[in-house]
Amino acid sequence: MAESLDTAWAVRWIGAAADAVAEHRTELVALDRAIGDGDHGENLDRGFTAAREKLGDEFTGPGAVLKMVAMTLMSKVGGAAGPLYGTAFLRAATSLGDGDASAEALAAALAAARDGVVSRGKAEVGDATMVDAWTPAVDAAEQAASNGASPAEVLAAAADAAQTGAESTDALQARKGRASYLGERSVGHRDPGAVSTVLLLRAAADAAGAGAEAGATDGSGA
Repeated sequence: MAESLDTAWAVRWIGAAADAVAEHRTELVALDRAIGDGDHGENLDRGFTAAREKLGDEFTGPGAVLKMVAMTLMSKVGGAAGPLYGTAFLRAATSLGDGDASAEALAAALAAARDGVVSRGKAEVGDATMVDAWTPAVDAAEQAASNGASPAEVLAAAADAAQTGAESTDALQARKGRASYLGERSVGHRDPGAVSTVLLLRAAADAAGAGAEAGATDGSGA
């Protein structure tokens, strides 16, 4: 497997993310409608559709792709999702810099993204927000990278842990955002931001895996 992920991976990721958000748009709308204003799926779909349209541009590294996504989400996505995900992608882009992404660099970029979400949203683990998916994802990525995992394996570990984290929000009472207004009635509802976090991280892992398989076939890298 490749020791680092390049611009082509980031382009595949955002294309796959746009597909995943579009496919699960109705689910995200329903989840958000139950505890909020129901716009999470529509907003993310609009943002990632706009980002996908810019993937034909020339980019100098994965960080440049993620910066484009950040700027697009901040300008196109309303509600809480735009600022939160925009900040996450911008922090990740800054962390990656201009080079390709090694396993360690990916773990650091995910941590930077999570910290950006925390800084913007002021949420903590246990508040029933996307932080409950991001934090276990970061922990799993860092552990995998420290164990010598490949970039694709780091991202897969992050996505798996995010899924478990998202499921944990079912039993939590929301303490941030519109959902917090429901008080105890928010218990039993999965956080839509945690679910979309899983979709985005799974898309990143799938894009890395696809690149690794192609590289193994033709002898090139991801």
